[in-house]
Amino acid sequence: MLLSLVGIAAAWLSALASYAASPQCRWARLGTHRVAATWTGAALAAVAWLAWSLALGAGAGLCAMLGSWMLAAMALPWLALRAPRATSR
Repeated sequence: MLLSLVGIAAAWLSALASYAASPQCRWARLGTHRVAATWTGAALAAVAWLAWSLALGAGAGLCAMLGSWMLAAMALPWLALRAPRATSR
């Protein structure tokens, strides 16, 4: 149970970091450190896969990691629609 929660949290934070690294990021505070956000997103994705794999096994862990990551990756731009677009980068 605890590993599943760690996997969900790491996948969501990885998706947030990947969104911050993208040029479509609408949150001004997140879009300032793109290179660091890219590496942070990749590292958190690996942590999420490891946590899910320890909880469920390698194959099911990969599916669970990608499912939770994609859910967050689809929700973040939708949540950012209310934020004003960043003007300086």
